[in-house]
Amino acid sequence: MLARQKGYAVFVSDAGTISEPRKGEMERLNIPFEEGKHSAEVILSADLIIKSPGISPKTELIAQALLAGVSIIDELEFAFGFSKGKVIAVTGTNGKTTTTLLTYHLMKEAGLDVGLAGNVGKSWAGQLVDYDHEWWVIECSSFQIDGFVDFRPSIAVLCNITPDHLDRYGYKIENYISSKFGIFKNMNLDDQAILFAEDPLTVQGLESHEIKSVMNWVSTSEPQKTGAWVTDDQLAFAVANQSVHVPVEILAIKGKHNLLNSLCAGSAALMAGVSEKDLHEGFQTFKNAPHRMEPIKEVDGIQFINDSKGTNVESTAYALASFENPLIWIAGGVDKGNDYSVLLPLASGRVKCLICLGKDNDKLKQAFTGEIPEIRETQDIREAVKWGLSIGEPGDVVLLSPACASFDLFKNYEDRGLQFRSAVENLKPKAIA
Repeated sequence: MLARQKGYAVFVSDAGTISEPRKGEMERLNIPFEEGKHSAEVILSADLIIKSPGISPKTELIAQALLAGVSIIDELEFAFGFSKGKVIAVTGTNGKTTTTLLTYHLMKEAGLDVGLAGNVGKSWAGQLVDYDHEWWVIECSSFQIDGFVDFRPSIAVLCNITPDHLDRYGYKIENYISSKFGIFKNMNLDDQAILFAEDPLTVQGLESHEIKSVMNWVSTSEPQKTGAWVTDDQLAFAVANQSVHVPVEILAIKGKHNLLNSLCAGSAALMAGVSEKDLHEGFQTFKNAPHRMEPIKEVDGIQFINDSKGTNVESTAYALASFENPLIWIAGGVDKGNDYSVLLPLASGRVKCLICLGKDNDKLKQAFTGEIPEIRETQDIREAVKWGLSIGEPGDVVLLSPACASFDLFKNYEDRGLQFRSAVENLKPKAIA
């Protein structure tokens, strides 16, 4: 729609099915389109292709377009050329959605003129059809970063890098690191970068990638000259010529990984002009997106936590480390080549039962046999939840954090999380049942 508004001759091609409302809008605007196929002769005659980030550059049609010299960019790159707002771009293997949403919340609650876009929320280009903002907080996946040419954030956050999507990057971690570092490539000396000091792959990336902007380091353990850290149960910020302290106890989101997310988001918000007072208030009122360490309900003194978004080992490690309580852990799904060894120290002595939820649980069972006292398996999430209640005791936590993709039993991680929530909400206390 933005391209049409700006005078481009537009053709939309979708190999899938286009929704009826979207087709109706394109028909109203006289935008030609096709669905269920890609017409190569039309696409290859274009001057510019705005590609969905999920389509690999190795796809035959995209490879042909590149050979033909057709420019191929991402929607965020296209939208960037039509916004006068400053950009806070957030990427990272884990935590980027929470950090993006928290940054946006802190700025919005402080009264700044700010919009939300990218890999979360509505299309940036779609929003620019009607309005622009002074600031935009944009979540960027590695796939979206790969389509950047001129996209330049004023503030860029790299939460962390852990192995993921390696099939897209030739199974080479250095290629994935390069993709993530692409978020910094157009920044200059007036811009601000925020990076995680304890992340080894981020540190490795700096050996081969130059960042020209000011670097601010966040740490969960060590004070930083410029950046933010955790000390004496407080978040300490030394950014934007300010010294700000926030008590950890006031944070609405809990867990060690959310300390990191809060350090990143708080740093970006202070750089954008949020005051210390507004920062305190914003941290207390934030509500995270669903399926990310989401408390669902307490039954018979047992807490049920939905972390369905925990689709890789590193994300689940953060979740397991967030609790001192005895855990009943629901995990499993489509294994993405997981190395579960990093979870052994977190599970041993803490997880009293592992409930494997998937069609193929052999690798998961083998990894934790002898480390976790009881292991069960099921393909029914309702049964898994009922087992959690029957095994659990007051003070225990039933944690859904799968460490795997969801596509064996569910449509996606949202569907898995919604089914978990429904099963928990239908539980009855043992005395009644």
